[in-house]
Amino acid sequence: MPLVRISTLLLGLLIGWLAGRWLAAVQGSEAHTAQVNTLSLMMGGALLALLLADRAERLALSFRTNFGRWYSRLSPSSVTAATFALAIALLLSVLISNLLGGVPYYRWWWNVLITLALAGFFVPFALRNSEIFGSLAGNRVRRRSGGKLLDSNVIIDGRLVDLVRSGLLEGDLVVPGFVLRELQLLSDHGDPQRRARGKRGLGVLEELYEVAQLRVDDWDVKELNLTDDKLVRMARETGAKIISNDAGLSKVAKLHGVSIINLNEAAVALRPQLQVGDTLQVTITKGGQQAGQGVGYLEDGTMMVVEDGAKYRNRSVRVVVLNNVQTSVGRMVFAKADPETNN
Repeated sequence: MPLVRISTLLLGLLIGWLAGRWLAAVQGSEAHTAQVNTLSLMMGGALLALLLADRAERLALSFRTNFGRWYSRLSPSSVTAATFALAIALLLSVLISNLLGGVPYYRWWWNVLITLALAGFFVPFALRNSEIFGSLAGNRVRRRSGGKLLDSNVIIDGRLVDLVRSGLLEGDLVVPGFVLRELQLLSDHGDPQRRARGKRGLGVLEELYEVAQLRVDDWDVKELNLTDDKLVRMARETGAKIISNDAGLSKVAKLHGVSIINLNEAAVALRPQLQVGDTLQVTITKGGQQAGQGVGYLEDGTMMVVEDGAKYRNRSVRVVVLNNVQTSVGRMVFAKADPETNN
């Protein structure tokens, strides 16, 4: 940050010049001597500023980072609530100052203290109730406030339908327009696996539309490219929660102060689980990490590791489930190929 270094250098020169002027006024030195002293002090201030430039640059960078993080977390409802509270505090301060204007020993700084006291009372109160005061921002915010935002992964997952039918997931389910467009692009993708995931997501939305209060919101921010960034921004601005099974998105949302429901953590018990000994068909798409292993994916994207499955690559085989592991980032199934039915 060259600007910080230049500002630090100028500040050092200014302090040296002020110190020289003060020293000349105190000692009553001759003009020539005062000029030499001032020049020496300015050079000393500049050298000291150069020594402190790195530290000043780090402090400025840290301040800019922290301020940017705080500023990015601001929601329109909070800003509106704080502005409304400050306006009320200023109006009351003017009224009280006019009433106290005739009081003996009244001074102008009383008005400053009264304003600060009123702002200290009204602003925290308004921020604690920002959902009410923030509604003054207009119908655009109120129209889209609340609800639960769905990302593409949790839609493709399919467990939302079971959660809604069980009554454990209530309220409006909101599909952002950019998420719907992502599913449409996936359904038309050239890769068969991605195309299947996209079509499954659209099918899940059709089921949700029949059993839940599902709506599509065309909210969008053109300057943001990533879907996760748009979801977090939309949740912050509308006060909605995010429903996802993406562990990375969950961490980012929590850092921004956004409420998120991780389906892998909150609703895993409601999903039918494969039991040891169950048999099913799966297509082996690639080799595993260990020799002889094959990897396939279930319809919902769950990864299945198949022992002795490498030789069945690009084939649909019948497997027997050996283990079913649920982690915070998703489900993983271990199985082995059934040699009797795959010969």
